[in-house]
Amino acid sequence: MTTAISLAGPDDLDRVVSLMERFHEERGQPFDDTHRRKAAGPLLDGSPLGAIWLIGPTRAPLGYVLVSFGWSVNRAGMEGWVNEVFIRPNVRRRGIGTEVLHAVTVALSQNGLRALHVRVDRDDANAQRFCDRVGFEARPNLLVMTDTL
Repeated sequence: MTTAISLAGPDDLDRVVSLMERFHEERGQPFDDTHRRKAAGPLLDGSPLGAIWLIGPTRAPLGYVLVSFGWSVNRAGMEGWVNEVFIRPNVRRRGIGTEVLHAVTVALSQNGLRALHVRVDRDDANAQRFCDRVGFEARPNLLVMTDTL
């Protein structure tokens, strides 16, 4: 792998929040820095419920990957959900995202994760192609439904 990734920690909070802001603006998500700090802070502090990897140099990262974890009865073990992947626009389409998600998948599987999932908007063809390239498969018989509490 030519693109470095590193597990982000508490000292990376400002960098992660800045990258998240760019991702959320690009996606039209109405989150503010308070929300971003609340979402990322526990993961950076070592929560077992997720992790964030910085892509590229830690002082000036090119992006990040955020994965959350949960228990799967079907798989009798842990599974993960890719919640966010962001690569700075000026370095996209160079294979960095594909390379990084492969590396994250390998690292997680070596640490016992049984499956990694991603939710993709039905009308986001670019994201679907990207996920397909990385190795994710559409599950036509599965529909994710949510009850926001």
